[in-house]
Amino acid sequence: MIKHLFFVLTAILFFACGSLEEEQDKHLTLDQLVQKYPDSIPLLQQRANRSLDSLDYKLLLTDAAHAFRLDSSSNENRLLYALALINKKDFLVSDFTSAQYHFGKVLKKDPKNLKAIIGMASVSSFRGDLENAFTLINKALRINPRYRDAYILKGSIYLSQGNYKLAKSSYETAVQQDNKFFLGYMMLGTIYQYEKDPLCIEYFTTASKLKPANAEVAYSLAYATYEYGKTEDAKKLYRRMAGLDSTYCEAYFHLGSIQQFDDENLDSAMFFYSKSLDVNPKHIETLHNLGLIYEDKGDRSNALLTYAKVLKVNPEYQLTKDRVAVLKNRR
Repeated sequence: MIKHLFFVLTAILFFACGSLEEEQDKHLTLDQLVQKYPDSIPLLQQRANRSLDSLDYKLLLTDAAHAFRLDSSSNENRLLYALALINKKDFLVSDFTSAQYHFGKVLKKDPKNLKAIIGMASVSSFRGDLENAFTLINKALRINPRYRDAYILKGSIYLSQGNYKLAKSSYETAVQQDNKFFLGYMMLGTIYQYEKDPLCIEYFTTASKLKPANAEVAYSLAYATYEYGKTEDAKKLYRRMAGLDSTYCEAYFHLGSIQQFDDENLDSAMFFYSKSLDVNPKHIETLHNLGLIYEDKGDRSNALLTYAKVLKVNPEYQLTKDRVAVLKNRR
């Protein structure tokens, strides 16, 4: 009787503790859960897929490789690992060879796996076999005509060929399938900006609304806004960009450039240039413009010293070489 009572009490305590732990886990973020359960394959897969969607390829590789080591028989683990390999920042040719092998294994088990088909198409595109890449893309679209990533790869191939008309068409179709896909809007904005079409501002604005905390998106919008004459708006955007990422020296550089050349406020320009150089002491454009300010102030010595810093970083920077030649001829 006593043994039975002990067993019942132990069981009650076990399930109570389990319920309490589950309740506590509900309040944890995905990152916190992975930290708490580092060998949980479902959690690793969940975060890897999130990383894939958010383009956090470094974390994708970390989680996908760990999950694959834990269970190499899982098709999902193999697929995520292969996708991580072809999206590495410093990829090697061998990474694409390995990815091709893994995509092949996935497709053997699941012939209609769209991610694996487009992964194979990406490998073919990387190797220059565009005919096979398009064959695989079209195969994916026959399975699902609304598959976003197929249109993204199409757009990337057309862009690499310099066919901007078809690239825009493909990216437009991609964002029609997924109107939250900020990278599609960024690519469209970049193409229209290259074509000197102010429509780029519209696409960069949409991307910025989707990713308001992304400094690079803010930079693209600010640069395009200034390019098309909206100087005050550009100032606000560059300030917002600096607030998002204080290590992004280009924000301070452009604020200084606007003060120097648009507002003709040299002291304010110097202030922003100093902040830019605090972040990156070797930022050539900042140093060159600072040298121009010293020239305007009649400070030949500091101008030459600043230009010397430019030429130490890049001895062939022609704008600075020209200014040094002018100053030396004034002796």
